Amino acid sequence: MDRIRFVTHRGQRILLLDFTGCSAQEVTATADRAPEIVTREPLDSVLLVADFSDAEFTRDAVERIKIAAAFDRPHIKRAAWVLTENLPKALYDSIRSFSAREFPVFTTRDEAMDYLVS
Repeated sequence: MDRIRFVTHRGQRILLLDFTGCSAQEVTATADRAPEIVTREPLDSVLLVADFSDAEFTRDAVERIKIAAAFDRPHIKRAAWVLTENLPKALYDSIRSFSAREFPVFTTRDEAMDYLVS
């Protein structure tokens, strides 16, 4: 299964970063690949949902997410995250602070995608 792919929701194209059930190593690998996909898109054009449901995190995985989020920031129009209380608030805050981006958090992927297209 490709963890990074475009999906359509309510007629709009959304880039899905699917981290569901990933080990910390898989989180790291996916985070490392994301900027390559995002930066192919025009500036300020990408609607992005990152679904971290039941994913595992290490310091290295969080660092890679921080770098990816900062690197692809110019291309992101709006982003949302799906979390299942698996990422401690301090780590979430460090990603948000480092990348200078806001990531509204939702409990389901559908809620996150509804937010993106609203």
